[in-house]
Order: sequence, then C-alpha cells, then structure tokens
Amino acid sequence: MDTTLIDALRAQLQRETGQPVALVETHISWVLLTPTQALKLKKPVRLPFLDFGTPELRRHFCEEELRLNRRFAPSLYIDVAPVCGTPESPRIGGGGTPIDHVVRMRRFDESALLRNLVTANALEPGLLDGFAQRLAGLHGQAPRAAPVSGFGAPDAIVRAAADVLAFLGAQAQEGEGRKDEGARAASLAGIGRWIEDQGHALRMAWIVRQQAGAVRECHGDLHLANVVLVDGALTPFDCIEFDPALRWIDVMSDVAFLAMDLKAHGRGEFAFRFLDAWLQHSGDYAGLQVLRFYEVYRALVRAMASGLTPGGPGDRDAKRKGPDYLACARQLAAPQEAGPRLMITHGFSGSGKSSVARQLLCAAGAVRVRSDVERKRLFGLAPLERSAAAGLDIYGAEATRRTFERLRACARDALLAGYPAIVDAAFLRSAERRSFEALATELRVPYSILDCSATTATLRRRVTERDAAGADASEAGLAVLERQLATHDPLDAQERRAAIEVSTEEAVDIAQLLARWCSAGFG
Repeated sequence: MDTTLIDALRAQLQRETGQPVALVETHISWVLLTPTQALKLKKPVRLPFLDFGTPELRRHFCEEELRLNRRFAPSLYIDVAPVCGTPESPRIGGGGTPIDHVVRMRRFDESALLRNLVTANALEPGLLDGFAQRLAGLHGQAPRAAPVSGFGAPDAIVRAAADVLAFLGAQAQEGEGRKDEGARAASLAGIGRWIEDQGHALRMAWIVRQQAGAVRECHGDLHLANVVLVDGALTPFDCIEFDPALRWIDVMSDVAFLAMDLKAHGRGEFAFRFLDAWLQHSGDYAGLQVLRFYEVYRALVRAMASGLTPGGPGDRDAKRKGPDYLACARQLAAPQEAGPRLMITHGFSGSGKSSVARQLLCAAGAVRVRSDVERKRLFGLAPLERSAAAGLDIYGAEATRRTFERLRACARDALLAGYPAIVDAAFLRSAERRSFEALATELRVPYSILDCSATTATLRRRVTERDAAGADASEAGLAVLERQLATHDPLDAQERRAAIEVSTEEAVDIAQLLARWCSAGFG
C-alpha cells in the first residue's frame, strides 16, 4: 500500500510540533499521535465489510465517525479536517481542494485504556458501575430499528456468526502446517455446530426482541481497547461507522462484547459486576437468553480481528500480546459447570445482604435481581431516585405484590438462560420465600437461602449511615427497620435446612460462601 501521504503528514506534524509523532497502524486506518492530538486517516481499502476506496467515501465515513462517536465521547472527538496540497507535500486545513480527510481527536495516555487498566490490575471496580449506568442510558436513548429494516433478524444474526467462522476457517488453512492445526479445525467445527443449534433454539427469542425494540443504534465494537478512562469516567470510543448492520444491533450484543473481553482477559468477576450494574439500570433480564450466543460471536470477531492486524495470523509475537479468543469462544459455547441454581437473601435492613450478594455474584458468575431497584422500576424511577421526592408511595401492599412478581419473572429469565440467580430482598414474609422455593422446584434447580445477620445495634447504625448518604437504592430507614424487627416471619425448620448463615459483623469469606452454595443440593 502506498504510504506516501501518511509518511509526509507525519513528517509535517513533527516539523510543526517539534516533537516525535508516533504512527499506529490497523488494518483499516493510520493514526498519527502528536503530544496533544490523535489524527486518524482511513486507508484507501476495499474489504468485504467496508469500502474506503475513494476520497469521497473516506470523507463521508470520517464525518460519520465524528457524528456517531460524539454520542459516547464528545470530549474526545474534535472535528474532521481536510488534507490539502499533494501526497508528497500535504497540509491539514488551509485552502485548496482536499485530497483526503482526517478525524482529529484529543489524545489520551495509552495506560488509560480499559484493556491496559485490566492487564495492569489497576482498574477500580466501581468505575464499571458508572460505565454500565451510562451505557444503559445511552442504549435507552438510542434510536430503535424498525423490524422491517432486517436489523436484528434471526437469519442475519446467525449468518454474521457463520461468516466470521468461515473467515477463521480460511485463516486456519493459510496457516497449514502449524502444530495446532487439527485442534483449531476441530474447535471451529464444534463452535459451528453450536451456532447452528443455537440459531434454531433462539429464533423466537430474537424475533421477540426485534419486535420489542431491543435492536438499536449501538456502539458495535465495545471491546476493552475501545474504552478509556477520561476525566474520571470510563468512556467508549471508536464505534462502528462503516457498516450500519454492525452497529444497529441488539443492545445485549454491545453488552456481550465487553463482558466477553473481560472474561477473555481472565477477569470474569469484572464481567459479572458490569453485567449486574447494566441490568439494574436497563432491567433487560429477558436479554440474558441471548447473551451467551453474542459472547461467543464477539469472541470469534476478536479472533478474526487479531488475524487482520498488520503482521497477519502468523505473527506469533502479536498473538502473545492478547488473549486466545478462539479458546474463549470454545469455553463459552461449552456446557457451563455450575449451571442454574437459585438463592434468595434473607435479613433485616442493614444486615449486609446486598453487599454480600454483589461479592458473591462476581465470584459465582451469577445474575442478581434487587427488590429495591425493581420496585422503583415499576414506578418509572431510577435506582437512586427517591420515591418521596417524586410524590410516590411505592411500599404499599399492592406495590409489594407487583415487586415480587417482577423479581420472580426476572429470576426465571436468568435461570432459564442457564445462570445462577440471586434474588436480593429482605424476604421477611414466609409466603414470599415459599413462592421462590416453588420456582426452584418447578425449574428443578437447587434452592438456597442466604441468611445474613448482624446485631441490632449494627443494623441501626448501618441504616442511619446509609439513609444519610443517599447513595443506595434502598430507602429503608430506622422506622422500617423497627417494624421489620417486630413483625417478621422467622425461618422455619425446613427453611433452616436450605439456609446458609452468614454474620456480617466481620468480613465475609466469599470463597468459602461460594463453596457452600455450590455444594448445596436440592431441598
């Protein structure tokens, strides 16, 4: 490929800044890094999935890149600038007829990429909560695809996965003679059969989601190297601009990309923390049934992309820099060891149920449903909104009945999708507990009760502190706690047999708790 223009631009920028200008190359772009800016020039390539073959097309897609990414990262994307002059003597801006265009961005430190934060063990887990909340908000505001558009249709979803698999098969043939050739071919064949089976099993689920508006204009390429810590918040950038079909997707496909990449990097606990926060803010528990398919698809996409980077599929040094995404796809497509199981929490306000449940879901790879969050969702409130400020009474008998119906439906969705489920509520009424025991019996999954306790003095102190902070979904104050203490239904002898008792006066050993949950059988 002729590099005259990019080499001349680099030299020109070095003269202007008096500083070295780094060049980063991908299979579709060159990026020049000055001390303060990143300037992206699209390569004049035509590939099966994009066409940057003319200056007019490159200008169009530069403008699309700016428009689309400003949804996610307005502080990073500056503008699109014309490149004038000649390939041998170019200049950015000025007069004359443009010969090309660049996207100008604010430069950030490479160490701030989420991928590098994860690999350096420098990620503050709470950042994922804020990111998940913002992403759920962006998904909620994004335009919906009309079903007649064909975006999100079952055949299109399966075909996209099959096409990536076929590309990987072609890559494998190019690498004939490698020691792992037979194992790689067997992996691809096994994943292909799984994709075909899932295509049949999930067909109606995809149709329902398409009709319900789950297919929206998303990011489309939400892996760890496309999220960066900027101004104290994780921020997605570099979304798909060149093919609408790759960004008009099920919102769960966006979520699956990041969750998969965290798992591929060996941080499954981060993946489930991110998923937990996104589900709390989106409420899309029904989407769990298609999550694993999208995770497998996204792992295959990353495996394909690693073979498209400069150096190609045979570049062993490049492969050592990142995860084995094909192995990740294979693992995700395999039957899951733990399988579905149901746990409900039990305890007074301030007993530490939510804190322990969040730690446990990260360790177990489980899905949590919170009564405090789902109760508010029924009234159109966000998790941290206060019902009194909105003039609503959300704690009456009818509201409570509807809340537990919602919790049961969400838990069912998670269990049927194959995930362990934790229902995070006080469960101080025997009838409420019996309803979930019946759900476990109906679905033939093990049932446990996480019985959290603390001294009355500790309960009162925690509730007072939480109420003052206002940073939790719970609105239970001291009056609620006193009422709970006076009127609750204790666990009976049969429930005690299903209970895992935990005192939260001291730090809880989550590994031991997980082992106890996994060893618990049917009641």
